[in-house]
Amino acid sequence: MEPTSTILIVDDDRDIRTLLADYLESNGYRALCAADGSAMWKLLDEGRPDLVVLDLNLPGDDGLTLCRKLRAHSTLPVIMLTARNEPLDRILGLEMGADDYLPKPFEPRELLARIRSVLRRSNAMPVGSGAEKAQQLRFSGWTLDLTARHLLNPDGIVIMLSGAEFRLLKVFLEHPNRVLNRDQLLNLTHGRDADPFDRSIDIQISRLRQKLGEDARLPQIIKTVRNGGYVLAGTVTVEPPA
Repeated sequence: MEPTSTILIVDDDRDIRTLLADYLESNGYRALCAADGSAMWKLLDEGRPDLVVLDLNLPGDDGLTLCRKLRAHSTLPVIMLTARNEPLDRILGLEMGADDYLPKPFEPRELLARIRSVLRRSNAMPVGSGAEKAQQLRFSGWTLDLTARHLLNPDGIVIMLSGAEFRLLKVFLEHPNRVLNRDQLLNLTHGRDADPFDRSIDIQISRLRQKLGEDARLPQIIKTVRNGGYVLAGTVTVEPPA
């Protein structure tokens, strides 16, 4: 069995919290539960979770607000729970930096599969284990630090990325000047195929372009290929950290 990971469930429905906690613990995870944002922040400090399952509709600060605040200073993976018939909520969740989303109602085993997928990709990213293993990917004056998992602009200022944004940019940098369609990008970053209405890749690319200071009408780094997908234009060099 994989090493135990801690999952923080944030949902104001006690029955859902109990159901998910019992199910995750029966599958080898440690589960923490919070009914609102105040309890979430406390458990983030005390419990040190590896992933947050965050419901959109919460008393006080809603899930979108909490995700935005969390993403401002952390790359902790977030899976957002949204209403099935509200696609705008799913779009907003991804815009706030969620790594994935799951519409309600859902089967617990589907959430488990999403958790495993997000954690697998998060844990596969390099960690600070020594300068000899660290690498940086440089492109168009920017630097993606694979150890710190953040982006440096041409002036050396740190730009925080969500886990999903980091993985997406890393995929582009590993395949420069190659057109990648939405299905390929979603499979490479999330390990699943896109459905016809899945706009998560488009949203994450829009967020990346904003952080890269791109003109949405005429992007120069991540370009749109009509009827093809997206391509990262330019030269990418792999270097040790400065």
